[in-house]
Amino acid sequence: MAVRGLPRKRMMTETRYNVSSISVRNTYLDCMRKTLPILTTTALAAPLLCAALAGNAYAGPFDNVAQIDVLPGWQTQNGTHMAGVRITLQPGWKTYWRTPGDAGIPPQFSWAGSENIATAQYHWPTPEVMDQNNMQAIGYHDSLVLPIELSPTQAGQPITMSGEVLIGVCEDICIPVTLPFSAELPIDGRRDGAITASLLNQPLSASDAGVSDAICAIEPSGQGLQVTATVTMPTSGQNETVVIETGNPQVWVSQSDVIRQGDQLQATVDMIHVSSSSFALDRSDVRITVLGGDYAVDVRGCTGG
Repeated sequence: MAVRGLPRKRMMTETRYNVSSISVRNTYLDCMRKTLPILTTTALAAPLLCAALAGNAYAGPFDNVAQIDVLPGWQTQNGTHMAGVRITLQPGWKTYWRTPGDAGIPPQFSWAGSENIATAQYHWPTPEVMDQNNMQAIGYHDSLVLPIELSPTQAGQPITMSGEVLIGVCEDICIPVTLPFSAELPIDGRRDGAITASLLNQPLSASDAGVSDAICAIEPSGQGLQVTATVTMPTSGQNETVVIETGNPQVWVSQSDVIRQGDQLQATVDMIHVSSSSFALDRSDVRITVLGGDYAVDVRGCTGG
């Protein structure tokens, strides 16, 4: 991630921005309902399309529904800087995980204006599975602390963390929100309790959860692929939800159909490229997240069996 230099900004312990103007259209959810079931190029981009439609509307009574704080964090032993952002919502509102489900808008970060940042790694805490107008949504109620691990271009030099994040927020309606942030991160910063708590609230690794096997069977289906992932693991609790990601943002993945039989958890999804063209699926890039009533599990990669 290339980041251009800007003039230095003053040191901050916490930076807060409120939403000063939010554009909203009450038909956002109607747009989602009508667009998502249609498997076309437009439908696969449904959340962003509906967000764009909402952006053409007026600024209404939704100012200050979300605010963002920069948590400066600390330098890690391996030379990265563990910072974070806290997104605080008005009571009753929710926002979304990296894979938001059919009803959500995926969060998008822009790092324009940052200095001395080579890469950014997001450590998403375990989300909730929510029902939103009879569609599945995956995200967080009321607030989110997202740890962000930054690799500097020049070790030992100050880092300026600057940019904006586009998120979707929902209560009775859903609206897109753009939150700007900017702070200079301290070289000698201390550990932050909120960041640490989110780092501890991560899904278990496959080995820690007792996963012994993960197999992905792939078959052609219509304009794309049907993928059935079979994960051999102990139950993670009631109402297990399985989210499958491809590592390719141009590939849309449907909500999974999940079956549990003994120690085998099976999830089937459809995958379609946004251009409706053929594509190859690299099983090593597949990421399977199991969200259970007791804990979550993060499975990286699968085999062909």
